[in-house]
Amino acid sequence: MIPRYSRPAMASIWEPANKLRIWFEIEAHACDALVELGVIPKEAAAAVWERGDKPYTQDRIDRIDEIERETKHDVIAFLTELSEQVGDEARFVHQGMTSSDVLDTCFNVQLTQAADILLEQTDKLLAALRNRAEEHKHTVTIGRSHGIHAEPTTFGVKLAGHYAQFARGKKRLEAARAEIATCAISGAIGSFANIDPRVEEHVAAKLGLAPEPMSTQVIPRDRHAAFFAALAVVAGSIENLAVEIRHLQRTEVREAEEYFSPGQKGSSAMPHKRNPVLTENLTGLARMVRGYALPALENVALWHERDISHSSVERMIGPDSTVTLDFALARLTSVIEKLVVYPDGMQANLDQLGGLHNSQRVLLLLTQRGMSRENAYRAVQRNAMESWQKGLSFATLLKSDSEVSELISEEDIDALFDIGYHTKHADTIFARVFGD
Repeated sequence: MIPRYSRPAMASIWEPANKLRIWFEIEAHACDALVELGVIPKEAAAAVWERGDKPYTQDRIDRIDEIERETKHDVIAFLTELSEQVGDEARFVHQGMTSSDVLDTCFNVQLTQAADILLEQTDKLLAALRNRAEEHKHTVTIGRSHGIHAEPTTFGVKLAGHYAQFARGKKRLEAARAEIATCAISGAIGSFANIDPRVEEHVAAKLGLAPEPMSTQVIPRDRHAAFFAALAVVAGSIENLAVEIRHLQRTEVREAEEYFSPGQKGSSAMPHKRNPVLTENLTGLARMVRGYALPALENVALWHERDISHSSVERMIGPDSTVTLDFALARLTSVIEKLVVYPDGMQANLDQLGGLHNSQRVLLLLTQRGMSRENAYRAVQRNAMESWQKGLSFATLLKSDSEVSELISEEDIDALFDIGYHTKHADTIFARVFGD
C-alpha cells in the first residue's frame, strides 16, 4: 500500500491490529463452540475472552513479530503470544484447527469489510453521475466513433451510459462479496477429523459468514479469483470514464475539464497548462487493479489439498487492490462532482463540420423516396466529402445536387437538419437507466 493512494478506513482493514483482532475472534468463538460440544471446559473459553480480549497495541504486535522471527510461523507466533496473555487455559485454544482455518477465514472477513467500503463508495459515485447526467440531460454534444464526429447525443446521455456501467459494476461487487463471505474451520485437509463441523457453523455465524460447503485445507481459490476479477472490471469502468474526460479536455476539443483549483499549477515550465492529471492518475491506478486479477486467477490451481503458493500473492493483492480501487472510486467521484462542462464548446464542435452529422437522415429519406441504398449512399457521400474538404455547408450542397433534389425538396432538407431529431429519446434512455 502506498500512502499517496490510500484512504484511512480501507487501509486500516489491512493493518496488523485488525488482522490479529480477527484471528483472536476466530479462536475465541471456536472455543465457545467447543464448550457447547463438551470438548473443552467452560472456564477455558471464559479465560480466553477475559484475558486475551485486549487491543492489539504496538507492544503486542512487536512481541508477536519477535516470536515469529524464531518460529518462522505467523499463526504459531500469534498463539504463543495469546498464551502469554491467557495462561494455562490457552492449551485449549486452536483445538483440532489448522493455520489455514484462521488465515483463510480472516482473509475473507477482511475482503468482506473491504467490499462494504467499495460498495459504499460506488453508491457515492453513482449519485454524482446521476446528478450530473440530470443536469446535462439536454446539453447537446456530438457523439464520436473512432474519435471522429458521428451523430449528436447529449452530455447527460453520455453520463447515463457510465452510470449504467457502474450500476452493473455494483452488482458484480455485491456478487463478489457474497462469493467470498465463507468460513472454513475444518482442520487439516478439511476432513473435520479433529473438529466438529458445528464449530465452523458457530464461528461463521458470529463473523457474518457462511460455512464453506467444501474446503480442503484451504477455501477454494476460485472464490478469490471471482472477487479480484470483479474489482478489475470496476477498474476498467473507471478508466473508460477517465479516458473520456481526458479526451474532452484536450485543447482541440475543450468540451469538459477537471476542476482547476486556485493556486493549482499545471506545469513546472509552462504556466498556462491545465492538465487532466486526476484522470490520467485514474488510468494508471486502473491498470494496477486489473493487474492484480491475473495472479488471483493463477492461485486457483493449488497442489492437492493445499499448498501456500497463493499466500504471498494474497498478502500483496488483498491490500493493494482494495486500497487502490477505493482511492480511485473516491477520486473519480470528486472529479465528476466538480467537472467543468462547456456547453458552448460542445455546440461549436457540433457546428464545426457544417451539418455532416445529418448524413444518415438524408441517406434514409432518399431510400424511402425510391433511390437504391447504393446510389443514395454514393450521392450523400459525394456531397459530404466536398463539405468535409472545402468547409462548405452540407445542406447547401445537397440542395444544389440535382440527383438529390429530384427526390428531396429544400424544405425536406431543412427539416432533416433539426437537432431535436437526434435527442428525442433522451427521456426514454434516462427511464431505462435510472428506472423512474
